[in-house]
Amino acid sequence: MDTIIKQFNKLENIKPADEQIYKKVLDRWDGIAKPIRGLGRFEEITARIGAVLRTDDVDIRRRAAIVMCADNGIVKEGVTQSGQEVTAAVAGWMGRMESSVCRMAEIAGADIIPVDIGINMEGSPEGVINRKVRKGTDSFLTGPAMSDDDLEQAINTGIDLVRDCKNKGYTVVATGEMGIGNTTTSSAVCAALLGLDPVKVTGRGAGLDNAGLQRKIGVIKRTLILHDLINIRNVSAGEPDDGIRDKGAGLKETREYTLRVLRTVGGLDIAGLTGVFLGGALYNIPVIIDGFISAVSALAAERILPGTREVMTASHLGREGGMKYILDELKLKAVIDADMALGEGTGAVMLFPLLDAVLALYHSGLRFEDTGVDRYEHFEN
Repeated sequence: MDTIIKQFNKLENIKPADEQIYKKVLDRWDGIAKPIRGLGRFEEITARIGAVLRTDDVDIRRRAAIVMCADNGIVKEGVTQSGQEVTAAVAGWMGRMESSVCRMAEIAGADIIPVDIGINMEGSPEGVINRKVRKGTDSFLTGPAMSDDDLEQAINTGIDLVRDCKNKGYTVVATGEMGIGNTTTSSAVCAALLGLDPVKVTGRGAGLDNAGLQRKIGVIKRTLILHDLINIRNVSAGEPDDGIRDKGAGLKETREYTLRVLRTVGGLDIAGLTGVFLGGALYNIPVIIDGFISAVSALAAERILPGTREVMTASHLGREGGMKYILDELKLKAVIDADMALGEGTGAVMLFPLLDAVLALYHSGLRFEDTGVDRYEHFEN
């Protein structure tokens, strides 16, 4: 792990976004014949994207969605409704461009890049890029999910994929994932990074009943105690979590701690997506957060390389309870609130048509200077 820590220690002063471009985009919005901030957060989102791309001529027509597919050893502890074989099946549908996100991407004009970063099978499904680190993780209820080398390889895989996208001319990347058991890994990572009781951040995933949900929460609590990630021994549903937050204040924000959390209770898909967000910061590519798993990866990336959040846009507020805590921590607001829990990058891809409509106005909307009407003035409240 020392290698990857040193790798990011060298990049601590990175500035993924250009503040002057951000202001320039907002000024262009003010020149369009409409009320000030009439499009609300969309104006800020386009300004953020322009700032990352280093241009006020915001163009995201070349877009891709990187979908990380991996299996999770924690499935053997009975925390899911579906069996592990579903991961390979859905990844195969992606390889044939038949899965849910593929159909939606056709409408959104996005290219799908499915990646096998850790499916538990020999080889990879046809049409899926083989960047397999290993065939799934281990159960983190009995030991670490992966090794230091596995984690480093997975993160660097995500970074490399963004570099490849940049070289191919893509100007924005959406994130997605597929992996049975990955809401369990994500809940564990979320609880450990934010110092929250797992009860607050653990949901039903793809459809657990009440007994299954309680089993899932129990597994996560026991795991966090086993790996000494947070002190949850005396915290249960309905009790305050101040004791957790007080423990090691500052520790949980460190790069070393974040990497330890990913190694011990994370998944290869989470680690790979963490690399995608880091790659966005390194190569000046805006990255769209999808749902809970993607958001957990975004938080990990920000903890590893502070400032990475500047390349992030939150597409939707996923159904899993932990997502709102993560977005609050990242100081981001989701555009879509539709109680979604599909995964694959579907929420991130859904954001593109909305941005297309907004950018159509940005580039060709009637401007005050062409109307004879004075533009609105900003007044401080």
